[in-house]
Formats: sequence, structure tokens, C-alpha cells
Amino acid sequence: MIRGVGLIVCSPTAMLPVEVVSMARKPEVFVREVTPDEGRRFQKITKTSRQPIRTRRAIVVMASAQHQPVPAIARLMQVSEAYVRQVIHDFNERGFDALDPKWSGGRPSKVDRATRERIACIARCCPRDLGHPFSTWSLSKLRDMLVTSHIADISRETLRTILRAQGTAPGSVDS
Repeated sequence: MIRGVGLIVCSPTAMLPVEVVSMARKPEVFVREVTPDEGRRFQKITKTSRQPIRTRRAIVVMASAQHQPVPAIARLMQVSEAYVRQVIHDFNERGFDALDPKWSGGRPSKVDRATRERIACIARCCPRDLGHPFSTWSLSKLRDMLVTSHIADISRETLRTILRAQGTAPGSVDS
């Protein structure tokens, strides 16, 4: 940014000092040269990818490879110019890996694998064999037993998910 001092003349007798600021245009950002094989790969991604984020990023890179300016790509894709620049920079640095979404792992599981297996084993047992006065587990009864036994403090839905993942038959535990 170039700064200077100028004078504004409002009337023949008054002269006020004013700061003059020259605004530079942001430099254009483009992807590196794309080979014909890479171009075909981009076309395949845009037509067959089931991940909208990956498709959007591939279109941004293809448009940049065709020397479309960043503002035009941003308007076309209805995204910010900063997003377009970031996708272009990422592709220049990492190649096709930059097109994949960065899914975060999320919150760690509250229940480890051994506990999950123990829960499934308990769910397969007859409640009477464990000293309970009923013959089948419901999710609520199983959850209450797990909490009072200090095995796991989980919700019914988490319990349902664990049982499905462990292959416990849906009929063996009623909701």
C-alpha cells in the first residue's frame, strides 16, 4: 500500500491536508499446469464423486486451470474468494489429496472395545441367569443394569448402536 500526503482545495483560501491511499489489486492465483491425464481425472471426479465437497473443490481447480480469475470462480461456485484461494493453494501443495474433505474424528468414544463386547455378551444372556426377575432384556432394563453395575453409563441409543455393531439380534433385546 502506498501512502502519501495530498491537499484538497475546498475554497480558494482553505487547504486541508489529506492522506492519499493507493489500493493495490490482489495478485491473481492459479493452479499449476494440469496434465491431460489430470484433466480427465478431474472430469471423472466431478461426474462420479458422491462427496459434494470433493466435487466443488475439483470444479474450482478445473476453473483455475482454465485461467478463470478467483472472483469469477467464487461467483460461479457461490463461495468466498478466500475459499477459492485456499483450494488452489492446497492443490498446488498437495495435489489430488487436497480435494478430499478433512473429516475430523469427532469426540472419542466413551466406551472402549472390551466394554462393548461385554455389553453384547450380557445382552445375549438370559436376565434370569443374572438374577433378574424378567426373561428378556429391554434397552431400558439393560441400560439400568449396566449403570447400577458400574459397567457403562450410556444412553439407550448408544446401547442400541453398540448392540447392532456387535451383531446382537434385534429381537433379543426389545426397545
